[in-house]
Amino acid sequence: MTSTDSEGRDQLAALQEMVRDGRVETLIVAFTDMQGRLMGKRVQGDAFLRGVIDHGAHFCTYLLGTDMEMNTPDGFRLMNWETGYGDWVAAPVWSTMRVLPWLDKTALVLSDTIDEGSHEEIPVSPRTILKRQVGRATEMGFTVKAGSEFEYYLLTDTYEEAHRKGFVDLERFGWYNEDYHLLQGTKAEPIHGKLRNLMTQARIPIEFSKGEAAPGQHEVNIRYDDVLESADRSVIFKHGAKEIAWLNGFGLTFMAKPDHGWTGSSGHLHMSLWDRGGSKPLFHDRRGEPYGMSQAMKWFLGGMMALSRELAVFLAPNINSYKRFAVASWAPVNVVWGRDNRTTGFRVVGHGEGLHIEDRFPGGDMNAYLTYAAMVGAGLWGIQNKVEALAEYKGNGYLATGCDRMPRALYEAISELERSEAAVTIFGQDVVDHYLNAARVEQQAYDAVVHPWERERYLERG
Repeated sequence: MTSTDSEGRDQLAALQEMVRDGRVETLIVAFTDMQGRLMGKRVQGDAFLRGVIDHGAHFCTYLLGTDMEMNTPDGFRLMNWETGYGDWVAAPVWSTMRVLPWLDKTALVLSDTIDEGSHEEIPVSPRTILKRQVGRATEMGFTVKAGSEFEYYLLTDTYEEAHRKGFVDLERFGWYNEDYHLLQGTKAEPIHGKLRNLMTQARIPIEFSKGEAAPGQHEVNIRYDDVLESADRSVIFKHGAKEIAWLNGFGLTFMAKPDHGWTGSSGHLHMSLWDRGGSKPLFHDRRGEPYGMSQAMKWFLGGMMALSRELAVFLAPNINSYKRFAVASWAPVNVVWGRDNRTTGFRVVGHGEGLHIEDRFPGGDMNAYLTYAAMVGAGLWGIQNKVEALAEYKGNGYLATGCDRMPRALYEAISELERSEAAVTIFGQDVVDHYLNAARVEQQAYDAVVHPWERERYLERG
């Protein structure tokens, strides 16, 4: 039930040796829920050596059917009170094992989620959803490679202090726009340096970090790899970055728009297609027009553009996600593409064999498995259907007309997904229904609450 590939066997053997000699005392067995958070169990080292997870770690099915508050809402076919909320199994994928240098004598392994009776993967599990798109790409003769950029805010408030303050008047590290500022970066280097170096030690290779376009905002670039590996790195990075910040007396958030006066935080994706063996890039054709773009690249881009609205729930999963899409905010709003143009939703960058697509729509709050799955699926759909991208937009992409615009709110994204035939073709009806229900639950929870803005606006004057 657990992974048995060569790399996985080597990692498992290395872990066993580290537990025996005392370098590792705790193993975290983890998987992501729908919201992209790591869930799982901690296994004591001796118990691990005795084989307590040889068949995986059991977990309650509800973990793939909750909202952000861990409530158990109605509407999920695979997990509900009638099914009894039984167990599924987190089956370790040993090739993902990492020693976490920011936690004492601790290793982490990501897992696939398995039905113990049928031994089948749970279809609505985020990692499985991406694996299925990787499988589709393989069947078509492609390898998908990708890399992630994450923007986040470093807070001088810890999470506990933010809670006591009611999550208002939060204090950021710094007080001025620090985009590329090395002095401000030096002030925060005790944290950002730890992020770069500890993550790299944990086999999440960080290439760059830099100040971003707001006080306390920073960006990290994670080196590209096969898309599943990049998604694995992304979910561990987000979890680990919060742990490192908290352990050092800070808060850190990937929230898409923490405050209406703050610049939004992005989660840009860089994607390209390679041959089945992963050795030959397929997005470049020296005779291709424009910019040496191959036909495969143009169709892949066409699919991503055609389905961005319909698949927005998988790119921007939260109420707050849509508040990041604002004109002249560094977050795009229009579904257009341009060569090295940061005002467009899709930015074509790189040269020669490094030519690739940057998708600028996802926010820092994305679940990387779902976002990558959506864009891989859309790109492959574009190739299968020979979808031509709109002509390049030159100039200010915020002013573009005659193109799609990303949904303005979650309820609009829900409506788009409800009508999407392509989403069902890509993911299957079971996955679409599951994530539609999750989005509706989130929208209903928001709609039921009276917010401070409403009292300020209507209490006296309404």
